[in-house]
Amino acid sequence: MYVMLREYNENDFKQVQNIIKKTWNYERLSTPKTAYRLSKVYLSSCLANYTFSRVAVYNDKIVGIILVKNIKKHKCPVKNRIIQIRDIFCLAISKEGRKVSKVFSEVEKIDEDFLKQSNKTYEAELALFAVDSEHRGKGIGKKLFKSAMDYMKSESLNSFYLFTDTSCNYKFYEHNGLERQNEKEKTFNIENKSFNMSFFIYDYNIKTN
Repeated sequence: MYVMLREYNENDFKQVQNIIKKTWNYERLSTPKTAYRLSKVYLSSCLANYTFSRVAVYNDKIVGIILVKNIKKHKCPVKNRIIQIRDIFCLAISKEGRKVSKVFSEVEKIDEDFLKQSNKTYEAELALFAVDSEHRGKGIGKKLFKSAMDYMKSESLNSFYLFTDTSCNYKFYEHNGLERQNEKEKTFNIENKSFNMSFFIYDYNIKTN
């Protein structure tokens, strides 16, 4: 199986958005229309927060993506910020969208608390990492992850962190040497639906590994 890695470009947006929508299963939270808008908001927010990108391409189809943020070098392009604001606005125009947005806000608060409680200064963040569910177990994730590690080493970045949760294959990070620094369980209630999730922060010290 030959998989090519290349930089992300704006024409990839819809394909990557579909991977995100499937990976995080937003339709368990909302109607398909709102789930679509949620995936747009999440992706546009990630694209406002990176300095390195790679997408995995197989048979002319994008099957995975990874984004890394070099914290010191990061400067969000104005265009990316405008797109992010536009997508947030489009989500917020519906009642359902506003309710689901509150879940996003609660998750962001959990992530912020994780960083405060870590008492660490990180040099990089793994901002997005997703592989299409139909192509997992084929080494694509490992290939993308290695490209991110190579980038961070080339930039002399010694440590990085990432946020993840039980909707993802978080065990992948443990298998690749990352250490879980904190976790929190949270119950969400939306439209008479209740579901539990656990959230994690992992980190890795490149210099000592």
